[in-house]
Amino acid sequence: AEDAEKRGRIREEYRKRITAETESILEQARKALREEGIAAKTISKIGSPGDVILRLAADYDVTVVGASGRYDNPNLGLGPVASRAVEHAPGTILVARELAGTTNLRILLAVDGSLASQNALRSMIAQFQMDSAEITLMHVVETPWIHLGLDREWFDYPEDVFDRADPEIQLEHELRAEAEEVIEEARAELADYNYSVMSVIEEGNPATEILGEAERGEYDLIVLGATGARDAKHNVLGSVSTRVARQATCSVAIVKQD
Repeated sequence: AEDAEKRGRIREEYRKRITAETESILEQARKALREEGIAAKTISKIGSPGDVILRLAADYDVTVVGASGRYDNPNLGLGPVASRAVEHAPGTILVARELAGTTNLRILLAVDGSLASQNALRSMIAQFQMDSAEITLMHVVETPWIHLGLDREWFDYPEDVFDRADPEIQLEHELRAEAEEVIEEARAELADYNYSVMSVIEEGNPATEILGEAERGEYDLIVLGATGARDAKHNVLGSVSTRVARQATCSVAIVKQD
């Protein structure tokens, strides 16, 4: 009986300490938001963090998780809780890292013409404060040399060197034309808003090119859609969203397709 009473006291002391630490963490977060003019309610739950977040995420439009950032190199990546949220939580998942600067928010929006990509664009407009944001639309063309195992330089010769009937060369031009069309469609969706919009088209592996552009351009946020679908011409953005979330040096918003 004495041992049971002792164990009970230990559990109660542990519960009180954990409760106090939790309240302190929540109050710090609430204070930080209050200083930005944002009112926030708090929730405290007992259990596996990943399980609790996934259970609650269905009731919210955006789920925010932390991750290593640009100042933590070479330890970029996601912890187990953030990884579960990226892979399994519904809605928009924001992997938050440090901002690149203190001026206008720089956003890299990856577009590929898919429904997931369109959802990402519309969610970006609805869910993020972008009054002074600088937006870059990016499309990645997966050219034939990627799938054939050829060096990129193989396709860098003048056009008249090749037979224009060559199906691989024709496909490359079709994909380039498709890329320009996708960019223009996305630009048209943003035309009603007073955003600064630029665009970039690259060739290569989508995840690699998106990560490279994000680092070169010192963006604050990457926005992309997520779906597991693929088509005959190119991988849609959902197939690379997890890699981008893990390896990006900036924040990443992944918009799940319903």
